[in-house]
Order: sequence, then structure tokens, then C-alpha cells
Amino acid sequence: MILGTLTNGPAGFAELKRRVDGISDSVLSERLAELQATGLVIRSVEPGPPVSVSYVLSGAGAALIPAMHELSAWASQNLPDAAPAS
Repeated sequence: MILGTLTNGPAGFAELKRRVDGISDSVLSERLAELQATGLVIRSVEPGPPVSVSYVLSGAGAALIPAMHELSAWASQNLPDAAPAS
């Protein structure tokens, strides 16, 4: 969900939290750290005031999006109870 949200461009933490339904601050923070560690997301900090932090897909993260769309399409066709991914 986070990677899919970032396909629309850079987003700050608060925007990601609004767009990823039902995720807590701590889980979002953990997932973003994991995505950074794997090289799929880049975190950038703009000095303030106020300090601004945003997240954007890396080249590897952007390259993964078509595969995610294919998996979503497959799930929609083959798993009757699967909800379509956003």
C-alpha cells in the first residue's frame, strides 16, 4: 500500500498515514524504515524551519510497480475473495 501510494509522487508521513487506511504511526514508521533499508524508498529531509521529511520511490521501487500491478490483476482474476489493490 505504501509503495502504491508513492507512485503519485513524494509524500510526507502525515499524507501517507491519511492515504493508507487503518495504519498506526508506529507500523507506518517501521514499514518506511524497512522500505528504506531495502532501497525501495528514499527519505529526504529539508531543513526548516519547519523541518520537512518526505518519502519517494527509488528507481528500484518504481521498477517494482508494474510487477505489483500484474500481481494485483492476477489476484483479481484468480482469488474470488481478494479485494482489488489500490
